[in-house]
Amino acid sequence: MRTERPLVVTAALALTLTLTAGCASEEKTPRMPKTASGSLEEIASQAKCEPQMQTDEEELRQALCKTKDGRYVLVTFATDRGQREWINGAKDYGGTYLVGRKWVAVGDDATVATLRGRIGGDVENGTSHTAAPGGGDGSDKDGGKGHSGHAAS
Repeated sequence: MRTERPLVVTAALALTLTLTAGCASEEKTPRMPKTASGSLEEIASQAKCEPQMQTDEEELRQALCKTKDGRYVLVTFATDRGQREWINGAKDYGGTYLVGRKWVAVGDDATVATLRGRIGGDVENGTSHTAAPGGGDGSDKDGGKGHSGHAAS
C-alpha cells in the first residue's frame, strides 16, 4: 500500500504540470525575432522590402520601403551616437520609430508593429502633433509628402 501512494502522488503531479504548461503556452504572446543587424540591404531583405535608396552617405544611408503592409523609411548609421542624435532630433516631428543597433525604421503604428514581427527592435514614439501649442492645429499642411528624413503616414 505504501508504494501505491507515492505513485498516485507522482502521477497527479505530472498531470498537473502537463495541464498547467498547456494553459501557460496558450497565454504567451508571440516571440519577437532577434533584432536584425547588418547593412541597409540585409535589414531590408529580412523585412521583405526592396529598398529605394534616398541617401547613401558614409554616416547615414536611407531608403524608402513599400510593402503590402505599408510604407516606411529605413535608415542605417555608421555610429551609435549618430543614430541616437538622429532619433532625438527626429522625434520632434512625431512618428513611430522601430529601433535596432545602428538602424531605425519610421512609419505608422500598424506598419511598425508588423515590421517588428519580422526584424525585432524596440518601438519609440515621437512627439504628438495633435492640438499643437502655439496655435497650430497639428494638421498635415504639406499634403502628405512628409519631410526630410521621415515617412509620411
